[in-house]
Amino acid sequence: MEAYHYLGEGRSTSVAVSTRAGGEPRNMHVGGKVVASNDARDMRIERLLGHAPGLIHPDPKTVLVVGFGAGVTAGSFVTHPGVERIVICEIEPLVPAAAGQYFIAENYDVINDPRVEIVFDDARHFMATTRETFDVITSDPIHPWVRGAASLYSVEYFELVKQHLNPGGVAAQWVPLYETSEEAVKSQMGTFFQAFPDGTVWNSDVAGNGYDVVMLGQLGPTTIDVGALAQRLAANPRVAASLAEVDLDSAQSFLFQYLGQARDLASWLSDAEINRDRSLRLQYLAGLSLGRYDTKPIFDAIARYRRYPGSVFIAPPALEAELRRGF
Repeated sequence: MEAYHYLGEGRSTSVAVSTRAGGEPRNMHVGGKVVASNDARDMRIERLLGHAPGLIHPDPKTVLVVGFGAGVTAGSFVTHPGVERIVICEIEPLVPAAAGQYFIAENYDVINDPRVEIVFDDARHFMATTRETFDVITSDPIHPWVRGAASLYSVEYFELVKQHLNPGGVAAQWVPLYETSEEAVKSQMGTFFQAFPDGTVWNSDVAGNGYDVVMLGQLGPTTIDVGALAQRLAANPRVAASLAEVDLDSAQSFLFQYLGQARDLASWLSDAEINRDRSLRLQYLAGLSLGRYDTKPIFDAIARYRRYPGSVFIAPPALEAELRRGF
């Protein structure tokens, strides 16, 4: 049985916060669907959507977060001392109001951080009408089968994201492996890689059975200075502690979440249906797989292509040997 702690009817949808018997997990509902929680698996992906692009960019100053949810992804950037501006684009004003009250510990009280500006707007409209550019743009929209959401997974949307990235900027995109099908996941990845042909994929599931993944893209190939990343974590204990809370307690444990890159997955994605504004095919592919939980087969299909990314990880010989053993 669920206990509801917050119920509200906003200008565009309903918002609720609930817990199950025993008081955990705490769930954030938007339009009747759980979109975020403090469950361990959800916390891990929510933090990765912030910390992964925040760490791969060598010195992020400006951040755009698409979708507030429980505020955990946006809150991840609060721990990065070099970040000067965090813009959060959320269409429903009740979402940050509820999350700011009931997920304050998990999101580090992000709504009261002086670096934060919350813009109540559709993300595509905001990006189409602003001239501002960012070092990091991270998107965590609702599942693509929800009405209207597929437009935040189209080639045209990702091209718009590219236009608002600063040189060296990093785009992050959430991809669920649950309540979906392999065809829908291929469509999401293949579409993202159309815009970011050197993109990479990162795992969020501790057990390796599949749950969801993060795609990262830049205007060119991604390279990670492993030594510099380790030094940044050592010098920023709040970032390190935030990652440790989701069982990523070192630079190596973070890097081991690497799952693949576009060129390695090319054969698997050869039949991917590209999601375009003129058809939004993804919303139908995803809708037909609603209620399916083929997470492990989908994850295993991707993981077959996982190999040590020598072109991505730049590390001295001893550290590279250690990473290769981990892979």
